[in-house]
Amino acid sequence: MPEIKIVTEIAGRICSTPVQVGGTVADGDEIVLVEAMKMEIPVLSPVSGEITSILVKLDDVVAEGQAIAIVAN
Repeated sequence: MPEIKIVTEIAGRICSTPVQVGGTVADGDEIVLVEAMKMEIPVLSPVSGEITSILVKLDDVVAEGQAIAIVAN
């Protein structure tokens, strides 16, 4: 089962993490919400699968291109 790293396309602060390790996601499901410039921007899963790792927590500051989760599909 290949593992896919989910990365954020913007820098900001993690303001929501609606998924949990062991949970399943579908292609296009929200993994986290990043607050940037007073906007909440979702980071979506590009594949269906199981969340094997969440690499950030609430209120973490992330950089553009940073891995935030790993999905096995």
